[in-house]
Amino acid sequence: MKAILLAGGMGTRMRPSTLGINKHLIPVYNKPMIYYSLSVLMLCKFKEVILICDPSSKKIYKKIFSNGKYLGMKIQILVQNKANGIPEAFLVAKNYIKNHSVCLILGDNFFYGQGFYKILKRGIKLKKGAFFLAYNVQHPENYAVIEKKKSKILSIEEKPKFPKTNLAIPGIYFFDKNVVSYCKNLFRSNRNELEIVDLINIYVKKNIAKFAEIRRGISWLDMGSFDDLNDCSNYIRAIEKRQNSMISSPEEIAYLNKWISKKQLNFIAGKYKNKYGDYLKNLCH
Repeated sequence: MKAILLAGGMGTRMRPSTLGINKHLIPVYNKPMIYYSLSVLMLCKFKEVILICDPSSKKIYKKIFSNGKYLGMKIQILVQNKANGIPEAFLVAKNYIKNHSVCLILGDNFFYGQGFYKILKRGIKLKKGAFFLAYNVQHPENYAVIEKKKSKILSIEEKPKFPKTNLAIPGIYFFDKNVVSYCKNLFRSNRNELEIVDLINIYVKKNIAKFAEIRRGISWLDMGSFDDLNDCSNYIRAIEKRQNSMISSPEEIAYLNKWISKKQLNFIAGKYKNKYGDYLKNLCH
């Protein structure tokens, strides 16, 4: 299975903060936003990742991640010239996907909680169809919403005025090898974009789409607004201070995955003259 991290878009909802910087590089407490979604892929043991961004951000991401070697990874950066919708990521990365199934995560999503990786295992093992998550939210009208009967999907609607359930689809998806060919046949919506809901509905109609509900104990935050960004920062700060551990540190995960050595981690830690660096140094002792 291949992995894609989508960090495109114009960040219009976050202006003026995003006038000069890609939204996914905005600090969320003590790390760039992009670190949190990258960490999910790393926890899923994806050593090779395609990062897709807008043209003006490529140099910045290259500066941050280089080719990913310092994390024991291979990170390739591709460009999405315009914000043409989430499914376009599969077309941008088609030469990378080839005949493999693929996981795509959006760069502005935050996941945290015991047992989350266990849920994702269903997607990682995917051979046929599509797999995604469902999360009970207070305002489902802001998301893609699942209507279901037991475990069967009846319909999926994008930002419905009258939601049939409170189950929203978070920004991580798993698709089989047919995803590129399906994306080629999608039509643009009224927003002049390719819609992820239209892609998922192809699998729904074929009755090969599955989902898993995220239960209590696992948090999902969509960092798409100023309030969401602030809530997420406060949440991360509270957890890290209380537990004296770091959430979504790529360097720590790479070390725990045994992708880098203690010596390499200590070298990276020396570059950070702050508490982040101190935390990484302590892992070496």
